[in-house]
Amino acid sequence: MQTPLDQRSGSRHGAQRRPHPTPLKHRMRTLTSCLALWFLCQLPALACGTRVVYKVQEEQPPNTLIGSLASDYGFPDVGHLYKLEVGAPYLRVDGKTGDIYTTETSIDRESLRECQHLLPGEPCYLEFEVSITDLMQNNSPRLLEGQIEVLDINDNTPNFASPVLTLTIPENTNIGTLFSIPPAMDRDSGPNGVASYELLAGPEAQELFGLQVAEDQEEKQPQLIVMGNLDREQWDSYDLTIKVQDGGNPPRASSALLRITIVDMNDNAPKFEKALYEAELSENSPVGHSVIQVKANDSDQGANAEIDYSFHQASDMVRRLLRLDRNTGLITVQGPIDREDVSILKFSVMAKDKGANPRSARTQVVVTIKDMNDNAPSIEIRGIGLVTHQDGMANISEDVPVETAVALVQVSDRDEGENAVVTCVVAGDVPFQLRQASETGSDSKKKYFLQTTTPLDYESVKDYTIEIVAVDSGNPPLSSTNSLKVQVVDVNDNAPVFSQSFTEVAFPENNEPNDLVMEVSASDADSGSNAKLVYSLVTDPSSKDSFTIDPDSGEIRVKAVLDREQRERYEFLVVAADKGSPSLKGTASVAINVMDRNDNDPKFMLSGYNFSVMENMPPLSPVGMVTVIDADKGENARIQLSVEQDNGDFVIQNGTGTILSSISFDREQQSTYTFRLKAVDGGDPPRSAYVGVTINVLDENDNAPFITSPSNATYKHILPHTSPGQQVSKVKAEDIDTGVNAELTYSITGGNPFELFQISPQSGDITLEKEILRKHHGLHRLVVRVNDKGKPSRHGTALVHFYVNETLANRTLLDTLVGHSLDTPLDIDIAGDPEYERSKQRSNILFGVIAGIVAVTLVIVLVVLVRYCRQREAKSGYQAGKKETKDLYAPKQASKSGKSKNKVKKSKSPKPPKPTEDEEETGLQKSLKFNLMNDSVSDSPRIHLPLNYPPGSPDLGRHYRSNSPLPSIQLQPQSPSASKKHQVVQDLPATNTFVGTGDNNSTGSEQYSDYSYRTNPQKYTNKQLPHRRVTFSAASQAQDLQDPSQHSYYDSGLEESETPSSKSSSGPRIGPLALPEDHYERTTPDGSIGEMEHPENDS
Repeated sequence: MQTPLDQRSGSRHGAQRRPHPTPLKHRMRTLTSCLALWFLCQLPALACGTRVVYKVQEEQPPNTLIGSLASDYGFPDVGHLYKLEVGAPYLRVDGKTGDIYTTETSIDRESLRECQHLLPGEPCYLEFEVSITDLMQNNSPRLLEGQIEVLDINDNTPNFASPVLTLTIPENTNIGTLFSIPPAMDRDSGPNGVASYELLAGPEAQELFGLQVAEDQEEKQPQLIVMGNLDREQWDSYDLTIKVQDGGNPPRASSALLRITIVDMNDNAPKFEKALYEAELSENSPVGHSVIQVKANDSDQGANAEIDYSFHQASDMVRRLLRLDRNTGLITVQGPIDREDVSILKFSVMAKDKGANPRSARTQVVVTIKDMNDNAPSIEIRGIGLVTHQDGMANISEDVPVETAVALVQVSDRDEGENAVVTCVVAGDVPFQLRQASETGSDSKKKYFLQTTTPLDYESVKDYTIEIVAVDSGNPPLSSTNSLKVQVVDVNDNAPVFSQSFTEVAFPENNEPNDLVMEVSASDADSGSNAKLVYSLVTDPSSKDSFTIDPDSGEIRVKAVLDREQRERYEFLVVAADKGSPSLKGTASVAINVMDRNDNDPKFMLSGYNFSVMENMPPLSPVGMVTVIDADKGENARIQLSVEQDNGDFVIQNGTGTILSSISFDREQQSTYTFRLKAVDGGDPPRSAYVGVTINVLDENDNAPFITSPSNATYKHILPHTSPGQQVSKVKAEDIDTGVNAELTYSITGGNPFELFQISPQSGDITLEKEILRKHHGLHRLVVRVNDKGKPSRHGTALVHFYVNETLANRTLLDTLVGHSLDTPLDIDIAGDPEYERSKQRSNILFGVIAGIVAVTLVIVLVVLVRYCRQREAKSGYQAGKKETKDLYAPKQASKSGKSKNKVKKSKSPKPPKPTEDEEETGLQKSLKFNLMNDSVSDSPRIHLPLNYPPGSPDLGRHYRSNSPLPSIQLQPQSPSASKKHQVVQDLPATNTFVGTGDNNSTGSEQYSDYSYRTNPQKYTNKQLPHRRVTFSAASQAQDLQDPSQHSYYDSGLEESETPSSKSSSGPRIGPLALPEDHYERTTPDGSIGEMEHPENDS
């Protein structure tokens, strides 16, 4: 935006027109008038208006902001209308803010009429006028006059008059002599004008000629300097280049060819009598009228003294209006002289002699045009603010306030001085008068508002013809008239009124298009076009195309088929507008209620329902809820639900849509249920809908994992040199549940005291973790627990046997060890050779106590005594039974009785084939269900000694033989201890798969026995006997424990590598106790330890 210059009317540029070049006396008179006007504007009684001045560079692009009247000068920017009255087509004004912009018509300073004949340094102004109308108070507009100073830019290139300039220089010219070069012209001014000249010469002329620039009346005059001796006989012409450049940024330049011709001597140049000639010329002077004569003298003789006069640097207008006699220098009129077109002519005249080497001189001529009263005042009438004129007529409403401006009248006179002083009046008796619009106008140009003086009445006078007369002060005076016709417009002051302000009707849905809904009517108290009504509807966008109204009759019709389910009620306004200007309107409200019909089926919210429920839910539990809707209303929307293909598994509640199950779900039996629901509404006829329902039964962790391999009675042979990190076995298990309930983790919970093995929690792969040592040789039993990830978690337990040895030479011994492992409680570790450390310790003692033979003998005697004492203690536990029958405790030594040996041999199975070292486990373990044996009272309980070792067995079996040192005993049903106390049942199954529900402390058969006994570790510290557990259960208690609903066991079957003793066992094995009864501690099912009752203690 350009910088505004806020000039009051007292400023130098405020009230005066652009100054013109005048004589000194005229300029003084103008200055005096300006000072007087400035003084008058300072008086409080004369409120001089604001003069708006902006600056802008020429050639600005369209829509360039020049200034803002509201922001720069404090004019209002709300509720006012800004209108450009003068300044088109170069300017436009924003109607709301008063911002002034350039237009598509570019402002070219050199092309503006007002700036054609400016003197150097004189500013160029573009005048404009803007009217400001208060839209809120409807007052008369305010007129603003302003100027835009158009700043010059460097948009013109300086040029010489001809591309070839010719100079004639006589030979023998003195060094230092100057010759004038025709200067270049630049249409720009100031710094953008001609700034410098440059002479470009070839080698032959570089030392002969130079260039200097002289200042002549603010004009740069290039001059050629002779710098060497010229000889026409040697060189008669030279071609140089002269370059001119302006002072713009960036600068512009051009060049011309300077041709120098060497001629004979011409000594003297012409000389004018005056350096400046001034003359006055009356406008309208006839052609041939003498203006002024210039005269130059030449001291030479002959042709060198003859002078030829010509215009120099004269504009086209000078050459068009004036004629110069080439011989006499007389200047006469040759065209019409009009001061209103040009007020001053300024040019130069050149005098050149006719010698062979012509010389010239210049002088300045200024001709001032004198004004004559030859122009009558001009009256221009145009619209102002909101009042527009068309064909000399203005329309104005009868209700406008007094002093409302209906036109802007501008009176001007192109003459000057007294001839331009104009007086303006309104002729005739009309209610209008002129009021000066601006205090900044001159006598030759004034602006007036034509405004009303009294209220207007359309009924009295419908139009006025206003004549305006303007007279100047010339002698004789000249006058002119202009007229304006004002049409008074009738005011529409009555709005239409409806007979009812609110109307409500009922209309059925599914109608036919263009059906009549209702009719409305309104009336208007005005007459003529102000009473003619047009009806229209004002609706919201959603019902825009639903209804229409006849603009003349007021009939409201429906355009589309109404659907109550989409919209039940329509409300809109009916507008009645008259045809007055401005139009007045009346409104009424209309409400249309759409009546329902049963045209919609019930609709389920989803196209199909999928519900997920947990298994084992009790009957009549909610499994899901469906939502069904009916877009109809009332009975048409009352819905009944039912189950299609009803087999009694599901029922549905009407009202809530809740689906109930009549059964308890078991995912393992059926995981998906599918049926249909039917919805029927209460319409006439009824309408129905169907939807499919799928019930997905989600898994619950109600099944424990079961081990598929290896079998509890199988084993895996491992060579001692097996490398650590090698996989030696794999536990496989399955879970019939799904999802996370079937995801299994594997862990070793017992039997790995040396941490020799490690199991992968995810895959069940068992790997060897450490190097196998001598102490690791023998049988290893790992207790592996397989847990699922359900909540609560369930588990299964597997026994994994590894036999570490070089060979499998003694398979009978190995089968016996595995069988013993199955009878050993799970909390006792079976790992490696227990005799290895003892033998190593005895060897060290033997080599260390050679001298202590006596001490060894004493130790042996002590051992014999201790063994004797233990046998007596064992026999003391059965004294009560001996009293009842002597056969009860008849000893049966396995090592001495041939019958026992024969029986053992008969019970043995055929010896299995010897397995290879790399043989993998092939047995498929099945779940073994533990059934407590409910023997009748008449059946004799049998107790078998599980360990019988033939002679020559390896040392690895010594430990196991020590577990049964006493003779077998047999309890008879007649025994008081058998009939009154307990049955003795050893309850470990052949395959040791245990099923639990998260109880990590439940292992073996303890959790199912009424009473359990284990060996007292304090009595056999030297032998370190492994614990034996025997279950004593009463007949009635055994029957209760056999209830299959209370316990779940699974028999995994027998593998090829099972021991013959385990294959021949079925159910609980009954046989003689390995130790006397007092060697066992009694445990109850809850884990507490009870005291042992002895028959002899009862007596």
